[in-house]
Amino acid sequence: MGRPIVGITADVGEYEWLGERRPRIQSAMTYARAVAAAGGLPMVLPPMVELIAEQVAACDAFVFTGGDDPRMEMFGGVTSPKATPMHPVRQEYEVTLLRALEREAEKPVLGVCLGMQLMTLCAGGRLNQCLAETLASHDRHVKDARHAIVPMGGIAGAPPAGEVTSNHRQAAEDAGRLRVVARSEDGVIEAVDDPARRFYVGVQWHPERTADAALGAGMFERLVRATRGT
Repeated sequence: MGRPIVGITADVGEYEWLGERRPRIQSAMTYARAVAAAGGLPMVLPPMVELIAEQVAACDAFVFTGGDDPRMEMFGGVTSPKATPMHPVRQEYEVTLLRALEREAEKPVLGVCLGMQLMTLCAGGRLNQCLAETLASHDRHVKDARHAIVPMGGIAGAPPAGEVTSNHRQAAEDAGRLRVVARSEDGVIEAVDDPARRFYVGVQWHPERTADAALGAGMFERLVRATRGT
């Protein structure tokens, strides 16, 4: 059996050419390397809504990567003035892709940082848009800080306890229809899943930069194994 194809979402920025602002996509190589090391074939996905049906058909699994902050108006809220909003093209695409994957319960999905936040919002959850305003220990979660996570007792498949690498200003405040499976020691929701699906997991940390074997490379290994039903 060949390598399963793992679609990786890309960040969207802009560059100037002949006086015109043009969009460009980019993805940190750490995601592709983590997927490849886990046995998958990484494929960076252009954020084109019109291609989603074909992308879903072509890919065996998906990684929703980190990035800037969600624009809350799409979910009936107001974006904090302290947020750094993600590119609207990226947000429209990734939310549409997540909605499409709701009909593909067998397709494994891993959401990283922003990816987990979008998963939570699509499930009817809420975000704390500025941890610095409400959490005294917010500095433990930025600039690739390392901190411990605590699995929720009694939940099968929850990530193990260990130390993760984080960089985020926002976090899920309510997971909506998703299940909370891990928190940090200061109470921040660190991992969510949907037990009704084969593998639908969001993590607030960056597993592609986490040294702990189970919470770093192991997350991508679980994603790839799930494409084979194991």
